[in-house]
Amino acid sequence: MARRAGADTYPARLRKSAHRARIALRKSGVDYFRGDGSDWIALAGLLLTIPAITCATLFNAVWCSPAALVLPIVAGGLLLRPASLLGLYATAATALIVESLALGPYGDGPARVTPGIVLVVAACGFFGLVLAQFRARVGVPWRRGGTMLFDLRERIRVQSALPRLPQGWHREMALRPAGGQSFSGDFVVAARTNGGRTLEAVLTDVSGKGMDAGSRALLLSGAFGGLLGSLPPHGFLPAANGYLLRQDWDEGFATSIHLVLDLESGDYELLSAGHPPALQLHSGSGQWEEKAAEGPLLGVYDGAQFDVVKGSLAPGDVLMLFTDGLVEASDRDIAEGIDRLTGEADRYVATGFEGAAWHLIEACAKDVNDDRALLLLSRRS
Repeated sequence: MARRAGADTYPARLRKSAHRARIALRKSGVDYFRGDGSDWIALAGLLLTIPAITCATLFNAVWCSPAALVLPIVAGGLLLRPASLLGLYATAATALIVESLALGPYGDGPARVTPGIVLVVAACGFFGLVLAQFRARVGVPWRRGGTMLFDLRERIRVQSALPRLPQGWHREMALRPAGGQSFSGDFVVAARTNGGRTLEAVLTDVSGKGMDAGSRALLLSGAFGGLLGSLPPHGFLPAANGYLLRQDWDEGFATSIHLVLDLESGDYELLSAGHPPALQLHSGSGQWEEKAAEGPLLGVYDGAQFDVVKGSLAPGDVLMLFTDGLVEASDRDIAEGIDRLTGEADRYVATGFEGAAWHLIEACAKDVNDDRALLLLSRRS
């Protein structure tokens, strides 16, 4: 009873009310920055800044210039919807008129409202309105745009995750977009099929690079991920080619290499669509062998045929799949790039290629302005 009475005291009720108000304010703020809520909080805050700036200008126009009204206008262009933005502009225009009347003609001395200040404020308001109209037409507020891009990047990364392999196998994947961007036209989709006995992995290089190819890479990675394992291995590239042709993109071609690996025997098949050859290290001889399968680019013409190259990974062998950005450059051809890649890879033979994929990209194509991807599979001795 005493505990209940204590909970009904005025300070307790005040704390509960404050807690509910804090939760409501936090929820409103989260909804706003996700793009789901109203912009009344931002509008109210910006409307309060305008009279504060006006009072500061009238008090000391030298330290707080009339041009300071640009600040809430620029912020409004980033935060508000077009309808709310017009209300903010009307308030700012009224404040500018009040400052002009209170400070007197601009010819009487410095720190007055001049025609140049009016033009600057009007220009900022115009560009802010253009940005707000563009955001409203796209339907993605600026505060949600970054979240959406982050989500797209994470989806590509998750779809490129390699499945776990049984004991005795090591796999790793490294991807580096062009120009230090977050989006890449290179991607991998992989799955274990045939009851987990078979590993199917597809490394694809979409035409273009970086942000230009990121949206197409996201679409294709989802489509290829759905096709992988749903079709017989030899039917994957023809189906992918047909899908790309149906998109009818202006720049819609891609290269791809499809690996089908038996995790029990080590036997594998490679099918290529205009992709650079794979490289296999034979542990017995210590030599690298190119595994080049023949096939046209994806998305060029219908009815394309893709030949198969077969091989086998013995204990200690390594197989590398990579995109052309890793071995091609303006000052060297692909043969020189492959020689450099295999030379750098020889350094990791003794360590078992643990963590080698990222370091190989750094060593062979660190400053190349192209997307680079490397998929490495090794069978432990």
